[in-house]
Amino acid sequence: MRNSTIRALIELAGNNKNVILITADLGFGIFEDFVKKFPSQFINVGVAEQNMIGIASGLSLEGKIVFVYSIGNFPTLRCLEQIRNDACYHGLNINIICMGAGFSYGALGMSHHATEDIAIIRALPGSTVISPSTDYEAYFATMSVADQKGVCYLRLDKSKTHNSKKLDSSLEIGKGNILKDGSDYTIISCGGITEVALNAAFALDKHDISCQVISMHTIKPIDNELIKKCISNSKGILTLEEGNISGGMGSAVLEACAEVSSFPNKIKMLGIQDSFVSRIGSQEFLRNSVGLSKKNIVDTILEWNKS
Repeated sequence: MRNSTIRALIELAGNNKNVILITADLGFGIFEDFVKKFPSQFINVGVAEQNMIGIASGLSLEGKIVFVYSIGNFPTLRCLEQIRNDACYHGLNINIICMGAGFSYGALGMSHHATEDIAIIRALPGSTVISPSTDYEAYFATMSVADQKGVCYLRLDKSKTHNSKKLDSSLEIGKGNILKDGSDYTIISCGGITEVALNAAFALDKHDISCQVISMHTIKPIDNELIKKCISNSKGILTLEEGNISGGMGSAVLEACAEVSSFPNKIKMLGIQDSFVSRIGSQEFLRNSVGLSKKNIVDTILEWNKS
């Protein structure tokens, strides 16, 4: 996903001198081509995320289209006050790129987990929250947010979805992508963990259970219309996200159900419960440790199908 985003940034910067990329002392290797081509459109502020958002806000007020970059929860939690007061309050076009969503940096411990970020940024008025599942979605999301009003949060994952014939789907902000068709149940996911959702759906095919898989890449604004169709056409909806359930994508889906005054017969949210994850390990290890596994999805839907 990261390389797709950088490719989009280079394309945007080449077409518009007002595109500015700011980093907080990270990403040097991947930004090498960008810096060579557009040195005057690149700023490294050092390990100073609050200053990064402050500088971005000033540049945006002067008509620049600003992208800021950091890893894990650094571009959100460290500078939340500046995002809220300097950027969101003024409706500035600042695009926050997080590399390392969820447990991407699991080996570095909970200080590097980006698991509360969806809930926190989604709560800020006027914000847009995007968590792509594929390289194509990451590319098109980056291209799209350049023209989007207000603060956009682009949540990138070290993992990505491979297992779908529809991976070349483009991205329209606020409209989910159907990665696999199905008629019995629906799995709504976001981010790289959508790969797990697809693998579970293919496993359920062997049990003659047909599952639709949706990449709900835009969590805010969420696709109410697609969710309403899922409720009508499915016996149950399971949401999957590599982040906290409270305030996360699953919560946004339930809010959408209330908005359209329709609820599925069965619904379950798979994500991180109300706790910190103190274990150290790979992204896959940490996912499995909190139940974000193919097995858990398959077992849940098999149990649903008995009733």
